[in-house]
Amino acid sequence: MFNGKKVVVVLPAYNAAKTLEQTYREIPFDLVDEVVLVDDASRDNTLDLAKSIGIRHAIRHERNKGYGGNQKTCYKKALELGADIVVMLHPDYQYTPKLLPAMISVIGNDVYPVVFGSRILGNGALDGGMPLYKYIANRLLTFVQNMLLGQKLSEYHTGYRAFSREVLQSIDLEACNDDFIFDNEMVSQIFYKGFRIAEVTCPTKYFDEASSINFSRSVKYGLGCLRVSMVYRLCKWGLMSSPLYR
Repeated sequence: MFNGKKVVVVLPAYNAAKTLEQTYREIPFDLVDEVVLVDDASRDNTLDLAKSIGIRHAIRHERNKGYGGNQKTCYKKALELGADIVVMLHPDYQYTPKLLPAMISVIGNDVYPVVFGSRILGNGALDGGMPLYKYIANRLLTFVQNMLLGQKLSEYHTGYRAFSREVLQSIDLEACNDDFIFDNEMVSQIFYKGFRIAEVTCPTKYFDEASSINFSRSVKYGLGCLRVSMVYRLCKWGLMSSPLYR
């Protein structure tokens, strides 16, 4: 609990057996009430390991639903458990659980309803080994998205995010794509509903076990982000409609 608010950490997992326990052991359980792990049809023993280290709410998808589909199950379960604050933490140890107290406190003290862990603030991305082409693409995409969405985020592509219950209940997660573009569609909905997003500096690590997408999927993702931002702007201008913005 934090200020009387229930905190649930969700772990969207896929082949995370090598890094799951290290991630889980660093979660501050003096603040976090529950942990939910959703195994998206992994080919390793992620689910069995999750249960063995004490994760009570471990769910397995019998078929791979994609990164967005995994998150939908995560947030649905967290809300069912009565979460007031939900933090998505990748179990591949790319993002440190040691930032959880800071992110939880921002929402728990009613400063902002959403918090992102930014790899770009403080040069954390390059220092952590982010490939240069990904860094440049991140900066270009973020610049264009800020222009189209009318915002000033340092990045839209972090996988470390915290939300208030109100935010998750106000947006339509089911209208979002089940693939990686889910994150950007979700962010655009949050802004469309008028919520503000805070950012905290977040170091990151790039290594063999850390999840990442290849170059071709990165290009597809980048084009998808641009499409989401354009649709958002056209809907804001009243020039088109989308099931994302109702």
